[in-house]
Amino acid sequence: MTATSGVHADSRLINEDLAPVTARHWRWRDYLSLWMSDIHSVAGYVTAGSLFTMGLPPGDVFIAFILGILVVWLVCNLIAAPSFRSGAPFPVIARMAFGVHGAVVPAVVRGVIAVGWYGIQTWLASNAVILLLMRFWPGLAPWANVALHGFLGLSLLGWGAFLLVWALQTLVFWRGMEAIRHFIDWAGPVIYVMMVLLDVWLLSRAHWQLSLDVFHIAPPGMGHRVALIVNATALVVAFFSPIALNFGDFARYGKSMADIRRGNMWGLPFNYVAFSLLSLMTIALTVPVFGRMILDPVETVTQIDNSLAVILGVATFVVATIGINISANFVSAAFDFSNMAPSRISWRMGGLIAAAGAIIVMPWNLYARPELIHLTLDTLGMFIAPLTGILLGDYYIVRKQQMAPEALYSASPRGPYWYVNGVNPVAMMALLLSVACGLSTIFVPFLGPLQNFSWFIGFFAGLILHIALTHLAVQAGRRTRPVS
Repeated sequence: MTATSGVHADSRLINEDLAPVTARHWRWRDYLSLWMSDIHSVAGYVTAGSLFTMGLPPGDVFIAFILGILVVWLVCNLIAAPSFRSGAPFPVIARMAFGVHGAVVPAVVRGVIAVGWYGIQTWLASNAVILLLMRFWPGLAPWANVALHGFLGLSLLGWGAFLLVWALQTLVFWRGMEAIRHFIDWAGPVIYVMMVLLDVWLLSRAHWQLSLDVFHIAPPGMGHRVALIVNATALVVAFFSPIALNFGDFARYGKSMADIRRGNMWGLPFNYVAFSLLSLMTIALTVPVFGRMILDPVETVTQIDNSLAVILGVATFVVATIGINISANFVSAAFDFSNMAPSRISWRMGGLIAAAGAIIVMPWNLYARPELIHLTLDTLGMFIAPLTGILLGDYYIVRKQQMAPEALYSASPRGPYWYVNGVNPVAMMALLLSVACGLSTIFVPFLGPLQNFSWFIGFFAGLILHIALTHLAVQAGRRTRPVS
């Protein structure tokens, strides 16, 4: 088996799915659609809506949105380069920094996080199905009550809806990456149509008047105000950090880096701000129309007095959520788990492992209450951010963008990514220490106020520690041959 033409690769490090891609069909519109699906999900709406309740005026929240999404845009462009050049997915690119065997660790970490997010998104989409069923068949209410008919924290109706959405996603995934690309090409954009129609309907019910005074936000003091903006910025970055880390899984299919950068520009800064404006308008209008603020878009849709509109609205949100769940979580976990044992676990098999794990983690316990949303994002960021910092620091600063793509699939002790028995102890130490820095914000009481900034703490800790420890190792003569 070969990684590239004429280059021998170890069968324990490669399979058809992890090998460099030969066909590249993704244009900038495909990346725009990818980000539309990611942003236009139920979780994206709920998370954005929760930031409007942090105690900041809406204008300050948009400052945080713009700052946060610009960080995500920059990270994605940087992460894309090595995967585009080599045609390899994230877990293979991680072999540069962690070693050809050591890369299993970051891949498994990302895979486990993908399983968690996959479960959360599936559960949120299944809630939309339940609300739709309850709208037309109120008699199902007892079956939606976990105390009457339920187990493991979920009602019997909840289990049915969850498994239905779970099965639909598995069917789309099983058809392969091209099917996924075509699915997200229309799944993300269709949300805009539904959101505009929903806002027009709400405006008509509010007598064509829109007021942001419903948030009742008194401008805080300047110091507290800046702190809240930085806090909200960090939460935006944390929300997108999982897909940003493994963005190489999609960049490898790009026709050019220009397409990737253009798609990221339109899909992240421009699209995110536009969707956030629609979300703000929708949330603000729920107060005069329904007498209370509703952060869940599906709940808002189910209040419409037109049955066909309710069906189309709920179906649209479910489809959009399925789109990002497949692309951002299913795809990532499939590559990550396949990387554990390439000769025995294919991409599809890795996806099935992720699907099974999404049930086992019982995601309804992770994202069920609003106060858990920010804690979940912070916790995930503690693991994702250090990996991002280490990978970028290794490729751009340690190696100065030099790479040997064929060596990523070689188990030769003379290879540049072999290190010590296939593992780079420097990267492993940097990962452990940087994750510890993030965890300290939870377990060390006086560092508690820094908890919401865990992504930035973990990222810069991983970046700086990897560069510093690599320099020390080179000076001490303990590091094997770097890439020339």
